[in-house]
Amino acid sequence: MLTQPRYRLTDAAEASPGQAELIPSLHSQQLDTALTAACQKILADQQADGHWCYELEADCTIPAEYILFNHFMDEIEPELEAKLANYLRAHQTDHGGWPLYHGGDMDISCSVKVYFALKIAGDSADAPHMCRAREAILAHGGAAKANVFTRIALALFEQIPWRGTPFVPVEHMLFPRWFPSHISKISYWSRTVMVPLSILCSLKPRAANPRGVNIRELFVTPPEDEKHYFRPTTWLGQAFRIWDLIARKCEPLIPNIIRQAAVKRAANWFIPRLNGVDGLGGIFPAMVNAYEALALLGYPADHPYRVECREAIRRLLVINDDSAYCQPCLSPIWDTAIVALGLKTSPVQADASIQKSLDWLAARQLSDEPGDWRDSHPDLRGGGWPFQYRNDYYPDLDDTPMVAWAMHSFDPERYRGAIEKSCDWICGMQSRNGGFASFDSDNTCYYLNYIPFADHGALIDPPSSDVTARCVIQLSLLDKPDYRSARSRAIAYLKTEQEANGSWFGRWGTNYIYGTWSVLVALEVAGEDMQQDYVRRAVDWLKSTQQSDSGWGEGNNSYYDPPKAYQRHPSTPYQTAWALLGLMAAGEVNSSVVERGIEYLLYRQKADALWSDASFTAPGFPRVFFLKYHGYAKFFPVWALARYHNLQTQTAR
Repeated sequence: MLTQPRYRLTDAAEASPGQAELIPSLHSQQLDTALTAACQKILADQQADGHWCYELEADCTIPAEYILFNHFMDEIEPELEAKLANYLRAHQTDHGGWPLYHGGDMDISCSVKVYFALKIAGDSADAPHMCRAREAILAHGGAAKANVFTRIALALFEQIPWRGTPFVPVEHMLFPRWFPSHISKISYWSRTVMVPLSILCSLKPRAANPRGVNIRELFVTPPEDEKHYFRPTTWLGQAFRIWDLIARKCEPLIPNIIRQAAVKRAANWFIPRLNGVDGLGGIFPAMVNAYEALALLGYPADHPYRVECREAIRRLLVINDDSAYCQPCLSPIWDTAIVALGLKTSPVQADASIQKSLDWLAARQLSDEPGDWRDSHPDLRGGGWPFQYRNDYYPDLDDTPMVAWAMHSFDPERYRGAIEKSCDWICGMQSRNGGFASFDSDNTCYYLNYIPFADHGALIDPPSSDVTARCVIQLSLLDKPDYRSARSRAIAYLKTEQEANGSWFGRWGTNYIYGTWSVLVALEVAGEDMQQDYVRRAVDWLKSTQQSDSGWGEGNNSYYDPPKAYQRHPSTPYQTAWALLGLMAAGEVNSSVVERGIEYLLYRQKADALWSDASFTAPGFPRVFFLKYHGYAKFFPVWALARYHNLQTQTAR
């Protein structure tokens, strides 16, 4: 296996790691050896039916919520709980609390949930790690400062009064479509979470909490005396808070017949979307809310709805010998499409494996399913792919172009029907401003981000540069007048979204490196002139962010406002791969910047022929929820090295 660096360091650099002057010694044989070893390793990860699915890890909030969920239901799993608790203890940081990503600052909401989960799992409040956590939480204002989702959990466990939560009446299910807060106006992920949650918030069940655990010690002011659970900072937020207070005062006046009708409407909405053993929305918070709501509605534990819902939650677990964690969702479609693209680009002969993976993807294309996109586009035929194994109501506008691109790169005729159907669907999902969002079109009621429930700031699904870039690729695969028109509008949108420094904001990957890579690759596939000024400004920006070790890295603090700008972070293999793919798309394959970046990847290839990195550099919700895709440090470097190999081979010819 590869254990030696692919470049030499100067003596001075050896004395000062990370400040290396690189002496290039790129040879095609070395590159071939590196690529072959990495591709063979990735091929060994392929599942028997043809797909790939790597672990998807979130912060400690999710495993903590799993423990709390079991105690809410009194369905405790002692052996699993002990492993989850081991995972949580192992991720406590020096500041005493728990962050949203490795190296991040303490997050009060995550820390409160983890503390509660550990205490309810049996950890003594006097244990040293619990004392450190409690001190950190109190120093940050106590549990009353936690976010809305945490406070709702605390209310369900009777740790705070319900007035400490936003008013989430199930009656919103009865609002007409024109009403400002109709569920069609919020994002898919908010929809699937909020509908069953509104049943819980309206009927206000009490958690079983069989061990009778409380966390009163985490409050600076006794929770029943706390008067400032909400602190709006804008006039719109203050207006919504007043409306929230008035609506809550009126809740006792709601006729029982109206509440029953609303509960029935909510149940009739989420039950058809339960999605079998793949779960409501394919995401953990929605699945948990659905399971608890089903129990509250009287469905027994052995009812098929609850059995399948519980199994969907269990399938998210990653259980090791001594620890375990719960994934927020699964990413097989995304992983498989990107691996197929990387392998197809590589010199390794893997056609049989690639075709098997693409056939697996083709079988999962959505068509006539009653997806929620039909609310706005009732006549638009389906054709997209979800992110998860199955999520019929919610195909993904980010995954769909990746799948179609992989199919087109491998065998456009074999998959022409699937590609064309997906292109038609993507074309029909364009927002009025020319951009594309992740699941909806024109989901841009920005005022909803100011309601008390939306303190995470991600209640809607507006267009973004990275998703739009992927859709530009999709609309470039086949030549039709409608596609050309939609593509032109999308490129115009991207031009308006470019930052002053030349970069693009990345919604679903951290951050400006991800967004800029996405757009540059899309512009190349679309046949744009890569010598245009706006393209060259993006190239110059990417070059300027290369670090002294020849890699690229960016931290999640670039999402925070202030400063909401590129923030340097130690280089990572996959962010380096993104930057390299963007630069090569812009014709920079022979630049010294690219050569040094390739050397970085070769030098950091590990003995097992792949790469690894501990960073959480993909946001679920920027500033609130971050992810670590375990596959990113594996397949993105392969894709970048393979693209470099191909372009160098073409130049040699």
